[in-house]
Amino acid sequence: MTDLAPIVERCRAGDALAWEALVRRVQGRVYAVAFHYLCDAEEARDLAQEVFIKVYRSLDTFSGESFLPWLLRLGRNAAIDRLRRKKARPQTTELPAGAGSEIAAAGPSPEESWAAEARRRLVHRALQRMSEPNRELIMLKEIQGLDLEAIASLLDVPLGTVKSRSNRARLELARKVMELDPSYGST
Repeated sequence: MTDLAPIVERCRAGDALAWEALVRRVQGRVYAVAFHYLCDAEEARDLAQEVFIKVYRSLDTFSGESFLPWLLRLGRNAAIDRLRRKKARPQTTELPAGAGSEIAAAGPSPEESWAAEARRRLVHRALQRMSEPNRELIMLKEIQGLDLEAIASLLDVPLGTVKSRSNRARLELARKVMELDPSYGST
């Protein structure tokens, strides 16, 4: 994702079109973070809206740090706060069938589409069986595409810690995938 600083500055100057463009560019990421913690699509949408209201109100206080990690930190903290208020833990159930699926493109064959969907479901099931810290690292690094420095800032831990946790998380994910489907690595 390209640098968001210019569009953020336009938002701070009161440009309504810039705000709309900013929300469109990052709303999926905020929703994904919320969904990761809440495991409920409707709650994740509500929380994402709350985060954007908070961002809009606090744009003037936004410091010079990178915008995307700051935004994702707000989303993460809001989700954790909501879970604390409900005194609940994230569910470990699978997504309902069809959740998160996109409209099929004309390119891949039905067999290729089926195989890709099967791999996605396998990885999703493996992610749900991982420890929460490792699942969070995979989500931030591999799914959200944040670099290690941004993750270290977001989680407020040293960079070296994030590097070692990232390696452990990838190994745990590979183990969970192999536990679920021992033939996966041999194809």
